[in-house]
Amino acid sequence: MIQKAFQKYINNFKGFSREIWILTMITFINRAGTMVLPFLSKYLKEDLGFSYSQVGWIMVSFGVGSMLGSWLGGKLSDKIGFYKVMIFSLLTSGLMFFGLQKITSFEGLIVAIFLIMVVADMFRPAMFVSLAAYSKPENRTRSLTLVRLAINLGFAAGPALGGLIIMAGGYSGLFWVDGFTCIAAILIFWLLVKEKEKSPYLDKENPGEVLTNSVFKDTPFWLFLTTCLITGIMFFQLFTTIPLYHKEQFDLSEFQTGLLLTFNGILVFFLEMPLVSYIERKKISAVKIVTFGCLAMSLSMFLMLVNFWAGILIIMMVFMTFGEMFAFPFSNSFAMSRAPKGHEGRYMAIFTMSYSLAHILSAKTGMEIIERFGYQSNWAFMGALGLIGVFIGFIVLKLVYKENKLS
Repeated sequence: MIQKAFQKYINNFKGFSREIWILTMITFINRAGTMVLPFLSKYLKEDLGFSYSQVGWIMVSFGVGSMLGSWLGGKLSDKIGFYKVMIFSLLTSGLMFFGLQKITSFEGLIVAIFLIMVVADMFRPAMFVSLAAYSKPENRTRSLTLVRLAINLGFAAGPALGGLIIMAGGYSGLFWVDGFTCIAAILIFWLLVKEKEKSPYLDKENPGEVLTNSVFKDTPFWLFLTTCLITGIMFFQLFTTIPLYHKEQFDLSEFQTGLLLTFNGILVFFLEMPLVSYIERKKISAVKIVTFGCLAMSLSMFLMLVNFWAGILIIMMVFMTFGEMFAFPFSNSFAMSRAPKGHEGRYMAIFTMSYSLAHILSAKTGMEIIERFGYQSNWAFMGALGLIGVFIGFIVLKLVYKENKLS
């Protein structure tokens, strides 16, 4: 019985091209080395002694840089191709991480983190376009899920290892590891994967989808982005306010915070691919799944109102993880399915920019609410925001259903 279940799990990983597996491998290497982000707010607050408001502004610069980088990455992917954008982004950002540890002033970090994120997040829309180029339509969501598994498996190892590095030798080691893994990942990609034109399958992923001439006239897409924005705002609390809350409310160490994030990565690794395969077999609407994901994240925020028992952090992480597994793979595939041929980079740029904006709003809003009203008010606000995202998701569901009836 166990062998049968294991074989069924393995079957979910069949049918991918060689290039998709290589993209998955370099994503794992890069994400396992991405140790700065989970501890950035702690580094700024505890090591450099910045106030909550200053930490919030630095995270805003992080998000603004990410937004500009996402836009540039999408624009350049349509102009010069995703391949060149990916190589430039990871190679240059890897070198920039080496220098970031030397900058410790508030003004210097505002500028430095903005510039790093402009370069680093050019990679994201280019990577999404590359997935479409190297996979067939029937495998696209699963290909994305495979890459997300690599992200989460890397993330399962990264934060716990990062916590140990901090405890052993301080934060500087994180910057070196982050830089080296960016460079190593993209060198492997350059050596093993040849540049390819965009996929001929990108006209339509789903026959029932209605494609518009301009992204700015695609009303369901923009409403859907609002729900994505809200899921991003809630999810990024994991990397901004929640690590600080762990320390201040429950006196958890960096290693214990890392273990909780590792738990998230392990759950995603074992459960996301079977979940995605099941949902695709049942042909459940991507918008409906993303809306359920938003609801699960909202509930996870409300669970944080229980502030007298540390075990609630594990339960909260389970809800957040299921929300993540529902929301993120299918939001990517829905966004790509709306893009007419030749405009994939533009659509994915705007899509990734919504998460960059989420990072800005998540960090600054969360930090300001905590400084003025305390942690409990922040969790209540985030949970209520999630319910608004669920409501918008149901509106998008009705609009897409109407489109499909007319097509």
